Amino acid sequence: MGLKGQRTFVGFGFGAIQAGLFLYEAYQSGNFGRLVVGEVVPDAVEALRASEGRYAVNVAHADRVEVARIGPVQIENPAVAADTERLVEALAVAEEISTAVPSVRFYISPGPGSIHRVLARGLRQKVAVDGPRAVIYAAENHNHAAEILQAAVFEEIPAAEQAAVRERVCFVNTVIGKMSGVLADAGEIQSRQLATVTPGSPRAFLVEEFNRILISQVSFPERSGHARFERGIGVFAEKADLLPFEEAKLYGHNATHALAAYLCALRGLELIADLRHTPDLLAYIRAAFLEESGEALIRKRKGVDRLFTPEGYQDYADDLLARMTNLFLRDSVERVGRDPHRKLGWDDRLIGTMRVALQQKVNPRRYAVGAAAALASLNPSYLTTDSSAGALLTPVWGEGARDPQEVQQVLRLVDEAKVRLKQWRAAGFADPDRWLCAI
Repeated sequence: MGLKGQRTFVGFGFGAIQAGLFLYEAYQSGNFGRLVVGEVVPDAVEALRASEGRYAVNVAHADRVEVARIGPVQIENPAVAADTERLVEALAVAEEISTAVPSVRFYISPGPGSIHRVLARGLRQKVAVDGPRAVIYAAENHNHAAEILQAAVFEEIPAAEQAAVRERVCFVNTVIGKMSGVLADAGEIQSRQLATVTPGSPRAFLVEEFNRILISQVSFPERSGHARFERGIGVFAEKADLLPFEEAKLYGHNATHALAAYLCALRGLELIADLRHTPDLLAYIRAAFLEESGEALIRKRKGVDRLFTPEGYQDYADDLLARMTNLFLRDSVERVGRDPHRKLGWDDRLIGTMRVALQQKVNPRRYAVGAAAALASLNPSYLTTDSSAGALLTPVWGEGARDPQEVQQVLRLVDEAKVRLKQWRAAGFADPDRWLCAI
């Protein structure tokens, strides 16, 4: 393992997913001789350079935490002109590239160091120097991240050059079910004996060992003289149609993770792993996963894959719940539940899951409870006043053409769930099946 091969990998964003998945897997594959990453945070750039490009990532297994040390990694800041030139040079010879930034909104920024402009320059240079074909993994949590990135990049490429660039690049979407985080509490890092990113760094990367990542099909235009493209990161699995699996991630994994976080918060739990000590609540969350998310997606995607069968979805749910509650990952309720405004979006994990369920004639009463609990996180007075879900959710959803009947159906379910949440709290958070499952 390590930097033994001849390939070049380039990533954008030096967070937990880039460091603990893409760079980690590229390094572990033994197929790459050069790892490069672009990062705009000056302190992160200087720290990695000071450590000669070597960093640590803590990998949570079911029974331990293992420290993996990766490097050397060449790090460049796209906001610095000289660094950008080195990134462009690396892109021109790279076979695999990834973006792992907070959202698709970060693809475009002012100035020449914007990700889409640097990629466009690198791909144009790839054609000019007859560089190798490359796959670009769009790792942002969006069903059409690759299409958004591709459109932005090609806006920066002259029309006369676009055909030649298209022959050499394939943008792919990803379904990343790997749980990860960045810890910044010095006491916690020390008490858990975690390795910091670099010596003296105030942060630590902690990721689970899971690496069964799904990607859309890698396909290049046929061209004589070109052998079949082989990825250096071989652990990823290609799917001809990734959308059903993206739905399982958002409306299964993400939705249930959020439901767990908001109910744990109301119950005063600090870690998702604390669900192992509250079996009644864990059973309630599992029932939501199987009977609402699972039933809806099985009806919608029947025949696509074993995942969308009762047996397949149960395996998926039980595996995920075991990983979510991993005592060595120790994922915090606060981290999983952060940004309730986004998670209550019309197409996002809680409301989106409710809508998919309703479309498949499944009653999403447990995810409605999750939405009501998320509203309590967004506005603490929600459970103590007569405010309606509509008053809070309408601004969250913003403008958009929506079926008024569907809107009213969702809001009614959330308002009913609010009543049940108040009853559950009054009962001392006992027996969630009794208080939170009323129809």
